[in-house]
Amino acid sequence: MSSFLPRPRIALPLAAVLTALLSGLIVTVSSTQAATPGQNVDISIAKFAYGPQDITIAPGTTVTWINHDEAPHTVTSTDKSFASKGMDTDDKYQHTFANEGDFAYICTVHPFMTGTVHVHKP
Repeated sequence: MSSFLPRPRIALPLAAVLTALLSGLIVTVSSTQAATPGQNVDISIAKFAYGPQDITIAPGTTVTWINHDEAPHTVTSTDKSFASKGMDTDDKYQHTFANEGDFAYICTVHPFMTGTVHVHKP
């Protein structure tokens, strides 16, 4: 006859679990890149998200968005300073940021997709 012994459970505080999950999310959606003028920085479009979602670059940097999804996407600034055409799988769109500022953008096909390019002198 075998005896059943319950396994001990390890209880983690909910706050610790949430903190661990959220810190993982923050790392995946934002990035500060030390791009110098004339450099090129890539932003991937995959799984209906821009990655990284937020970047910081120097004026004169070119940003290239690359669509890795099967669905079409766009890159359209909310201030209308730049806008791509519809991009199919593996299509690219480039924009060179000459002026300082914060440039928010969306996908006009999927407005829940958002991102921001922060342009500041190093």
